[in-house]
Amino acid sequence: MEEKAQGIITKYETLNSDLLSSLTLSDSNRMREISIELNSIKTIYEIAKEYIRLSKELTDTKNIIENTSDIEELKYYEDYIFDTERKLNLLEVKFKQATILFDPNDKRDVIIEIRAGTGGEEASLFASELYRMYLKFAENKSWSTEQLSISHSGTGGIKEVICSIKGTDVYGFLKYESGVHRVQRVPSTEAAGRIHTSSASVVILPEVEDFEVEINSDDLKLDLFRAGGPGGQSVNTTDSAVRLTHIPSGIVVSCQDERSQLKNKNRAMTILKSRLYDLELSKKQDAISSQRKLAIKTGDRSDKIRTYNYPQSRITDHRIKVSWYNLHEILSGNIGSMIETIKENIDKENVT
Repeated sequence: MEEKAQGIITKYETLNSDLLSSLTLSDSNRMREISIELNSIKTIYEIAKEYIRLSKELTDTKNIIENTSDIEELKYYEDYIFDTERKLNLLEVKFKQATILFDPNDKRDVIIEIRAGTGGEEASLFASELYRMYLKFAENKSWSTEQLSISHSGTGGIKEVICSIKGTDVYGFLKYESGVHRVQRVPSTEAAGRIHTSSASVVILPEVEDFEVEINSDDLKLDLFRAGGPGGQSVNTTDSAVRLTHIPSGIVVSCQDERSQLKNKNRAMTILKSRLYDLELSKKQDAISSQRKLAIKTGDRSDKIRTYNYPQSRITDHRIKVSWYNLHEILSGNIGSMIETIKENIDKENVT
């Protein structure tokens, strides 16, 4: 344990020194890269620093005891040793858990993608409710949001929406939201009062800096087309919409919300880089999933993770088999308590 703790301390302090070097100060990309890494290991570093400090005090105290014959002093030092060893054991457990659960992406901002699934217009209405839920939660957390792309349905729902959310530890909070969300309710158009089941998918991507993912221009296919839907005359009469295709991966990103072709292209590139980063991340996680149970940790996006049952005002998360009976409150953005419960249970599963 002491060796591992010292390794984290050395790494953190080396990165700090690198950040202040003249070579780094002249390279803004390298500065951001080091800053991101420092921020990601800060919590583990603080645990390690406290562990090393207490270990040294324990060793010094044991040395003092060897040269002390005073009974009162011996009692004092023995009590101190007992208390310090207890603290060290707790720190060791905390360090182990923090190391196992360490995800360098937790500090990142995110790109959230919500798409209507099975269920036609009812699914698109549900997708719009999920979108409002996350926007309200972001507002409650004082996070900033920016809508990157949206496609509406005929009845005012959402076929697809892509949004960036920036703030403190956004990915760490929202990463378990990826997956299929299912709703059970009576649609307003259902005369017989029958309950219908619809779904929407949510994808949470860690947002990356431009320098972190390099894309060869030869691997990109750029298509320009005329944007459709509402947005003003210039949106609909100029080729401002952009479609980027990453040929090696087959990933396609379209953006048409902005009137500027350049802005749409920049937005599409941001989304593409996050998807490519997430693709590589998923490959690494799959490679070690048997050891870390990451199928649970990441939430397989092909699986149903949650059901929203309107008749019973119940929300059930199927990964941890826990239900909440305040559906309307949660859909109003009060999802913090639910997220903490899910995170705590899934993290506990990963540690064991």
